[in-house]
Amino acid sequence: MKTWIIAACVALIGLTPAAAQVEPAADALTFVQAGRLLADPATGQISTARTVVIQNGRVLRIDDGFTGDGQGRVVDLRDSFVLPGLIDSHVHLLGQQGPTNRIDAVTMTRSAQALEGAYYAQITLEAGFTTVANLGANSEAIFALRDAVARGRVPGPRIIASGAGISVHGGHGDSHGYRPEVLEILRSEAVCSGADDCRRAVREQVRLGADVIKITATGGVLSNTAAGLGQQFSNDELQAIVEAAHSLGRRVTAHAHGADGINAFLRAGGDSIEHGTFLDAEGIRLMRQQNAWLVPTLLAGDFVARIASSPNNFLSPAQTAKALEAGPLMLEMCRRAHEAGVPIAFGTDSGVSAHGDNAQEFALLVQCGMTPLEAIQAATVRAAEHLQIANEVGALRPGMGADLIAVSGDPLADVTVLQRVGFVMRAGRIYRGG
Repeated sequence: MKTWIIAACVALIGLTPAAAQVEPAADALTFVQAGRLLADPATGQISTARTVVIQNGRVLRIDDGFTGDGQGRVVDLRDSFVLPGLIDSHVHLLGQQGPTNRIDAVTMTRSAQALEGAYYAQITLEAGFTTVANLGANSEAIFALRDAVARGRVPGPRIIASGAGISVHGGHGDSHGYRPEVLEILRSEAVCSGADDCRRAVREQVRLGADVIKITATGGVLSNTAAGLGQQFSNDELQAIVEAAHSLGRRVTAHAHGADGINAFLRAGGDSIEHGTFLDAEGIRLMRQQNAWLVPTLLAGDFVARIASSPNNFLSPAQTAKALEAGPLMLEMCRRAHEAGVPIAFGTDSGVSAHGDNAQEFALLVQCGMTPLEAIQAATVRAAEHLQIANEVGALRPGMGADLIAVSGDPLADVTVLQRVGFVMRAGRIYRGG
């Protein structure tokens, strides 16, 4: 009942003028006329003068030339570059870093968090990100938001959600810096100690509705504790987590900075690494051997380093020290991983940086050695493969979801044009432009 109430409250966001969307009648055809089209980023092939024909929220076919006049709704993007909707493999929609975070933690209800998430979901969608993975949030609030978006009640990207992150007691995902009685209120059900308790935490998140399991394998920059960035779970706890998740059909991704935690998680059979700041040669070997994914979140590293160095730094002393240590290292880590052939998926950790600024990650990926096409692939076909939704999104082929965006200019020549998206469609509905 509580989840239903949250979803109903969130649905009210869809009634505001800013959330206006255009939805065709059932079975109606929509013809998106594209001056230039990158239908399948895996090929890198640009077609000119093409029309994407859409029905019931899916790509029906792609026509040569500009078709559709008199046959249905026509969207004229003849002067634009059209490509699949972007995918961000690491966000936190329910909030955003700022000076009030510590107060918000004890004043915002779960319903308020869901409504805040609806606001940020719309911003993210309008920035061109039609799918996101939300890795770490109050389970009740994020699952309600995910489901409301899926039902079309709230404008937002398709959400793959982990719910609460699995953490050790006293670790990065636990609460810190409050009075003991407040800490007990804030503590998530996903905090655990010992292999059996960590199995319980995984199973509990699956029961609540988790699409994927996210853990905090090492310390983190933004936990308000001077615990460093090294391994926090024991090896037997990591093994128990991965086994419990896999037995229930869920993949496991790990927030991980220190090389010890990265390597221990990979040896336990983990599927992907978020951040990866101190990734070493052994970690690279393990990732290649296991085809494990790296989501480097360069924007988060860049953001926290800038905040920690600024006169208006709102981070605590413990957070500041870790931000200055980790942030500047992430570009070089990404460069080494890319050169070694580690599979990389686009992810920003937005919520650390501002929602809607997600596309700033593209320029950072290029700085770490990717071509603009490789960076786009990381946010489309590669991210779709990483999230196991490649049959649904990441490219524009018959039968796939009609998620597409358009920009002026050529993102293969200047990837920063993706920071200025002019048209957004998700599942056949127009949310920006048109």
